[in-house]
Amino acid sequence: MALTAWKDKALFTPGPLTTSRTVKQAMLRDLGSRDFEFVEVVQDIRRRLVALGTAHTADYTAVLMPGSGTFSVEAMLSSSVPPEGKLLIVSNGAYGRRIEQIAKIHHIPAHVLNYAEDRPAEAADVDAALADDPAVTHVAVVHCETTSGLLNPARAIGAVARRYERVYCVDAMSSFGGVPLDLAEWGIDYLVSSANKCIEGVPGFGFVLARRSSLAATDGLARSLSLDLFAQWQGLEKDGQFRFTPPTHALLAFQQALDELEAEGGVTGRAARYRQNYETVRTGMRALGFEEYLAPEHQGYIITSYRYPSDPHFQFAGFYERINQKGYVIYPGKVTNADCFRIGHIGRLAPNDMRDLLAAIRTTLDEMDVKLIRETV
Repeated sequence: MALTAWKDKALFTPGPLTTSRTVKQAMLRDLGSRDFEFVEVVQDIRRRLVALGTAHTADYTAVLMPGSGTFSVEAMLSSSVPPEGKLLIVSNGAYGRRIEQIAKIHHIPAHVLNYAEDRPAEAADVDAALADDPAVTHVAVVHCETTSGLLNPARAIGAVARRYERVYCVDAMSSFGGVPLDLAEWGIDYLVSSANKCIEGVPGFGFVLARRSSLAATDGLARSLSLDLFAQWQGLEKDGQFRFTPPTHALLAFQQALDELEAEGGVTGRAARYRQNYETVRTGMRALGFEEYLAPEHQGYIITSYRYPSDPHFQFAGFYERINQKGYVIYPGKVTNADCFRIGHIGRLAPNDMRDLLAAIRTTLDEMDVKLIRETV
């Protein structure tokens, strides 16, 4: 599929992302939040999101929430765990720790399964934790931990949660739309993602895909007015309305982004491009002498963390600035036990864009007089 040309700096980040010109153009109109056309846009988006998430569409619904993706994660957790409930948090990065923060602020009892940032979670550990603590009612995990680029075994963990009849909550912020999954087959009760990730929309709202039976049981549990997931769902079901001002322009852009996802071959087609992007960058970075933070068997294709070179001339701030001046935006590192930077492989970018970035990195290393052991290609 030919990708729409862009003139802005190319964003090799986990979001916000480079978007197509047509997605941006979709925002160049105004619709009232109670306009019949806008209500139909919202309902269309909800239907299509559920269809992206599962073949069992009758069992699930989509709830759109204004704000960043974290708003939707907080809505999911603060609205679904009852006062007598307890959360098991599977954590191996900054976004697992963010779930811990949310639980603490809302006084949700929690037990944390902590892993090193370069190690994926293990379903067997979740099994042991649930067997040991019958008070746990909910299990939460981050599917793609963008701290490092690691993919957790969300499907295997879901099978364990289902066997123990626990509510299963998945933060799929950086994977939904780019990594194939099925909510029902993976045993997911709640999945959260955001408009400005793999579906390639613009920032402004997140969404929760929820099992209808699980969501229906949460009436009155919300710990927040604006983040009340059940109340938001009821409003959308009743008349298609947000309870508070919706991000109208971001929703129009998102509908166009869904059209473009479908034209690319759906999640499978988009995953193929993202994987090509990842493999192009991995091959090129290895040829330049860079080393990945994660072991290959733990690395997803959404974003990759690379270790700083040992050459004393390498300073990330200068490296970042020079790359930026050439028209490419990468991401600082987020892991706590190594000096790294990150390169994202998602957004409206193709392998040729990855090769352009690699050329810019090579030139920048030469400008900085950074010497790496480069492979012959």
